[in-house]
Amino acid sequence: MNGYDESDLRRAAAAGIQAPSMHNTQPWTFRLRDGVIEVMADPARQLSVADQSGWALRLACGAATMNARLALAWAGTPAEVTLLPDTGQPDLIARLAPGRHRPPTYLERDLHAAIERRHSNREPFWPDPVPPDARIRLIEAARAENAWLDLLVGMTALTGFSEIAHSADRVLRRDQRYQAELITWTDTASATDGMPAYAGAVIGEHQDLIPQRAFTDRRRAPGRDYEPEPLVAILGTAGDTRLDQIQAGQALQRVLLTVTDAGLASSMISQPIEVPAARDQLRRSLGRTGFPQIALRVGYGRPGRQSPRRPITDVLNP
Repeated sequence: MNGYDESDLRRAAAAGIQAPSMHNTQPWTFRLRDGVIEVMADPARQLSVADQSGWALRLACGAATMNARLALAWAGTPAEVTLLPDTGQPDLIARLAPGRHRPPTYLERDLHAAIERRHSNREPFWPDPVPPDARIRLIEAARAENAWLDLLVGMTALTGFSEIAHSADRVLRRDQRYQAELITWTDTASATDGMPAYAGAVIGEHQDLIPQRAFTDRRRAPGRDYEPEPLVAILGTAGDTRLDQIQAGQALQRVLLTVTDAGLASSMISQPIEVPAARDQLRRSLGRTGFPQIALRVGYGRPGRQSPRRPITDVLNP
């Protein structure tokens, strides 16, 4: 099998840059080495306050790797993936070597088609419940990438999660350095990164079950609350190493694409993961021995709008 070429690299990068990242920092680059495509972390784009450990960076790079994998599979040459292949290169996230040429599966086609349609939707969802078959698909999508997905069922579980999430959100709102960093990535004049106001939710209110980041100053219409009983999912992994976090990123993206393919909408809730005490409380509330990596809100709603993306030329690493 011949190696990947420049057209494969651009195809993988074009898909990879559509992945989500905290505050839309897009902390990744892509390069071609001896016929192998490599996904690299961009430490210059790591959030110095919100992501001191690099957890969010690795989650984002894992999601970008998932998209690149799907693009290569869609083109007929799926990748054989090695995560963290070189201990001497800590920023090297994944190495994608060409595998046996074959047509893409129906699932690969569907998930690849969802890449450009997947956008976070932070607006209130409609009251229609997520059907059981879609819930099963989401759980299976996480499991396919060595992760688990717990769906919170019933108001007792939701209220418990709400208390943890709001407690974490209050901790982060009191952190002046955290808030200053958030502002630098919010509603910027940049056309290539950061969080535009249109992608944010309306300002949260005290009765809301799920806390919202202050990406905008828009207020909701009087009497309009967020959904009273949203579907909340917690995605986690057995361990919490760098490798586990990259795997969690791949699982997250597969789940998000499955959400999109099922005609659903989603947004991510990271505050309970960002605050260590809240994360531990969330883990114990689930009765899990593993580690929560991200929370999701899933439901029916209008299609979200795409946040800015860096051009491919900016993410190709010579």
